[in-house]
Amino acid sequence: MLPFREDAIGPLPPGPFLLRVSDRVMLAAVRTLAHAAMPYIGPGAPVMERCYDKYEACRSAAAHGVDSPATELAPQADALQFPLVLKPRRGSDSIGLRVLRTGPIPEHARTERYIAQEFVCGSELTVGVLRGDVGAPLRILMPEGTPYSFWRKYLWQPGRAPVEDRDLAARVSETAHRIATLLGVDWAARIDFIHETATGRLRFLECDVAPLVGPGSAFAASFAASGMQRTQQLCRLLGKKL
Repeated sequence: MLPFREDAIGPLPPGPFLLRVSDRVMLAAVRTLAHAAMPYIGPGAPVMERCYDKYEACRSAAAHGVDSPATELAPQADALQFPLVLKPRRGSDSIGLRVLRTGPIPEHARTERYIAQEFVCGSELTVGVLRGDVGAPLRILMPEGTPYSFWRKYLWQPGRAPVEDRDLAARVSETAHRIATLLGVDWAARIDFIHETATGRLRFLECDVAPLVGPGSAFAASFAASGMQRTQQLCRLLGKKL
């Protein structure tokens, strides 16, 4: 394991290496390595730029028929009704997400660096995608209406269980494949949805193309639930054959 510096690339082992740094510097690391034409295993810069811009990712998905919560840049969100979900426009893993039960949107967030989304009450679902394969959809075991924020994902760490409804699971898998194709996912991703209780609509929330892939991650659990064992997951992640 080596530290990353945006202004310099230190000595690296020969051959491609698995790139995994914190979400805050992952895109910078990808850009730096791509500019230096250094091979690595991980997402490409173009797909990261598309998916880390949650505003454009949702707009692109919606333009191609994928159901998403109504999404606006924070300064143009006056037409949306409260409660709203406020989150940074760029990034992943729900970092900075908060629910605004009433208005107004805070002044510091009324810039194009933030987006506002329709608040949808339902079950949080997630599924892994790996080099074109889709894992088994998982339900996040949280009370409906509870925002799946960064600290809940990684500090509280709610349980996960395979989606039992076969029709819903098939919808999630098919929609995840469409989104991955649309956004050009070129390695691994975790795609998040919310299944709206009142209507049964499946809403696309986020496509994280630099997901945690460790044995305890939702990504690993999704593929384990689909029958892909850990050894096979690692081989697929590294682009190697068993």
